[in-house]
This record gives sequence, structure tokens and C-alpha cells, in this order.
Amino acid sequence: MKKFFDDIKKDMKFKSAGPGKKLTEETRPDPRVLQSSVSAKPRYAPTEGAQRAGAAALARIEQKPRPKVHTSQDAIRNQVKRELEAEAAALAGKEKAATAEVLPVKDPACLSVSGVYFTCPLTGATLTKSEREVHIKEAIFMRFEEDAVEASVMMVHTFNKDREKVKAAVDIISKYVENICKNPTEEKYRKIKLSNKVFQEKVRSVEGTREFLEALGFQSNMFPVEGQEEEEEFLVLPEQNADALELMKERRDRLQRGEPVRAQLDRQPQVFRPSPDATRFELPPEFYNLTAEELKREQQQKSELVEKSAMLRTKAMREKEEQRERRKYNYTLLRIRLPDGNLLQGTFYAWDRVPVLFGFVRDSLVDGWQPFELIAPGGQKLQEAEDVALAECNLVPAALLTFSWDAAVQADIAAAGGKSPALLKPELLETIRTLS
Repeated sequence: MKKFFDDIKKDMKFKSAGPGKKLTEETRPDPRVLQSSVSAKPRYAPTEGAQRAGAAALARIEQKPRPKVHTSQDAIRNQVKRELEAEAAALAGKEKAATAEVLPVKDPACLSVSGVYFTCPLTGATLTKSEREVHIKEAIFMRFEEDAVEASVMMVHTFNKDREKVKAAVDIISKYVENICKNPTEEKYRKIKLSNKVFQEKVRSVEGTREFLEALGFQSNMFPVEGQEEEEEFLVLPEQNADALELMKERRDRLQRGEPVRAQLDRQPQVFRPSPDATRFELPPEFYNLTAEELKREQQQKSELVEKSAMLRTKAMREKEEQRERRKYNYTLLRIRLPDGNLLQGTFYAWDRVPVLFGFVRDSLVDGWQPFELIAPGGQKLQEAEDVALAECNLVPAALLTFSWDAAVQADIAAAGGKSPALLKPELLETIRTLS
């Protein structure tokens, strides 16, 4: 019975498999399948309204910002960026450490001077290095109430660092004035179109030039321009009489002679009592003229000093190294030991000349008219007439010099029964201190 039912199942599976095929017969598609595909419902083209709706939807999709796909290149760039930032942070930390190693932070009370200070030539105020630029600008603006021409001349020469651009602007303004004075009745010479290319590039780009022109009497006016619908701005000078024209020439000359307003170094003169610590100097960071990278190189050079000293170097090599050493400093602190043992101290630029030092000492003496000598460390006698920088005399970043009166003059004074003159002015002795 079981065999009977198994045979029936096999027969049913055989029939459901479809008609038989020969092995050599080509494969043909089933005609029933073809018939069903032919009888399928045909697809129609979308209507005009559907097309418009689809186009609108596509436009909305394209307007939306697409999210950024993070490719492997993006990941690489981000990784490189993170590594560079980490490397930069590490380098900054090393440079900071190098700076601290070369210029360690010191207790202000232990410093020979608290810092470098400057005096504003316009107000007389004492300023730090960071304060001087802002203070001078404010002082110049305040001058406009007193003399607009002088203030604008100061602006032109002080606020602009590019001296070539300043010269070009001054030359063009001078030409304006020259043309006006030669042709006082012709209006075209008394009108400046602000959109003019030469004016824009050569004059307007220099700060203070418009203020100077307005101080001369130029006024702002809007005028129509041929071929344009909108009016343009002009600076116009009313017609001038002969006296006014002469005054314009004088003001032009003031512009041509103008100089930048610069804060003057405050030498901070100070007198100290005789001290065995006269040669000990503790300088603030302002005295140094080195970047962090330069400090790092200097530290490396110090570690190689022993090796270098064993090498045979030419005179040119030694001089080059000495010049590099001098350029490390912006300022120098000098002390002068006087015959009574007291010490006169002052701050100087490293590139100040020897006559400046002699002038400082002479201004501090009661009888500065008498000749004297200054002897540098090592016994070098400085010559007052010698136009040499202090750095070139190896007087940076600090040095102790010895003062002495001219021996022949002192002998003549003694032979005449005179007494040795008092040394320093009383106002300096009033603030005498003990060197700490």
C-alpha cells in the first residue's frame, strides 16, 4: 500500500515539471510566459500635471543641503590636522620652556631696573613699551583743537609705517597746492574727485591726508558726474586770496618737513652709594631682542660653546659671532663709577652712539663743562667724538664704566688754588639709594 502511494506522488511531480525535453534540443522560452507578458496591462506616460509635480519635487530636493559624506580622505585629513595641532602645541610648550630657561622669571625686587620706560614728547607722560603707541595717537588727536594742520601732519608721518607711501602722498598733495597757487582762479585745480584712481591709491590710503586737506580749507561736496545717475563726493577748496595762498605754501612746507612723533627713551637716571655689587646686573625681559626660536638656538649654541672654543677660528669668524651677540639686545644698562665711589646709572639703546653717553654724564654733573674721561671694562678709553654704537664697544647688555676728570685740567685747577668741583647735581643726590 505504501509503495502504491509513493508511485502516485512521483507521477504527480513528473507531470507538474512540464513537457519533456531532449538534450540536443535548443532552449526556447515558455509560450505561456510569452502569452502572459503580452497580455499584461501596458504602462502609460505620466500626465503633464504629474510631470510638473515631479519636477517641483526634484527642485526641492536639489535645494536642500546634502549631508557631507565622510570619505577615507576626509578621515585622513582630519587625523593629519589633529596631529599638526598637537605638534604645534607641543612646540609652543617647548619654546615657552626654552624662553623660561634663558630668561627665567625673576623677582621684580631683585631687578636692577623695573623695566624700560619712555616719555611722550607731547604730554611728558612716562609710558611702558606697550602703552606708548596708543598714548601718542590720543595725544595727536587732542592737538586738533589747538592746531589742525600740525595734528594732521603728525598723523601722516606717525600713523603710517611705510615711508615710501608717505612720501608719495606728500608729493601729490604738494602738487595740488602748487597747481592751485599757479592757477588760483581755475576751479578744476581746486576740486579733488575722491573716486579718482590716483587719489584712492596714493593719497586716501595714507592716514591723515584727508585731515590735512580739510585743514587747508577743502570741504566735502556732492556733484553730478557726466554719464552717471548718482552724484559723487568731491573735496572742494573755495577760491583763495593772495594771503591765503601764501599760508597754504607754508602749511605745505610743514607737511614736507614733518617727522614721526616717537616716544623718547626714559634713561631713568639713578644714583647709588658705593657698593661691591656694582658689577652685578639683573635685567628685565624688555632688554632682550630675541624671539622664542632665537632663544632656543642661543641655548643650543651655549651647549656647544666648549666645542667651539677648541676650534681654530679666524678673526672674521670671531667678529661675526660678536656682532650676533650684540644684536641680542635692544637696550643696555650702564653704570658709571665716579671719583667719590658713587654710581650713576642710566638706560640706553644698544645702538646709541658714544657721544650720547657722554652727554648723559655731562648733564648729570654740576660742572659738566669740564673735560672728563670714561673707561670701559678692560681698560678701553672711550672717545667722546667717536661716532660708534655702544654695542660695538661691547657695552651691552650692561656694563660698569669708570669716570675720571682730565688730569691736566685738574692739575691747573689745583695749581690755581681751586678745589675739586662737586660732582652730581643736587636733584640726583636727593634720590640716592643703596644698591640691592
